[in-house]
Amino acid sequence: MTSRNLGLALALALATGTALADPSPAKKALIDKIVALQQQGMADSMAASIVQQPLPQLTQGGRAALQQVPPEKRDATAKAMDAELKKFIEENVPYLKDKIAKAIGPTASALLDERFNEDELKQVVAWAESPVSQKFGLASVELQKAVAQKVMAEAGPTLEGRLKALQTTLAKQLGLQPPPAAAPKPAASAPKK
Repeated sequence: MTSRNLGLALALALATGTALADPSPAKKALIDKIVALQQQGMADSMAASIVQQPLPQLTQGGRAALQQVPPEKRDATAKAMDAELKKFIEENVPYLKDKIAKAIGPTASALLDERFNEDELKQVVAWAESPVSQKFGLASVELQKAVAQKVMAEAGPTLEGRLKALQTTLAKQLGLQPPPAAAPKPAASAPKK
């Protein structure tokens, strides 16, 4: 029994060591090439998607509130709101693009090294019609999720603050009072026995 456990432990140690080993120089070069091919397009599309995701709801609320503005001021107010939205997008898409571009390299390299061997990476670079392209497509979806989570963990608070500032600016342009900051909830009392 002990020799069996020792054998399993040795096999596990070897497997773990292999999984943690750095890729060969040839495999690393293939991974770097794939990352370079995808980095710009992925950064562009993810940044635009993340920044624009909350805007439809904000715009819808703004358009509804615009009806409360005197008719003679609506057009000017709508144009000012549109300018603020455009400014928000123009400032924050490049900010996120930079964060995403920096996160793609290490995140993609680790994922590609884990999921693909050197032969498969050669096929991906050549991008022939094969089952490998489907496998890579699935990995790309996971990569985007991983990068988005990493970027939002770092950039989310900054972006959230900027979005709140945009909401306040739009509310002022509509002549509305911004919603008061949420009051801290009182501490729950201890349950009675």
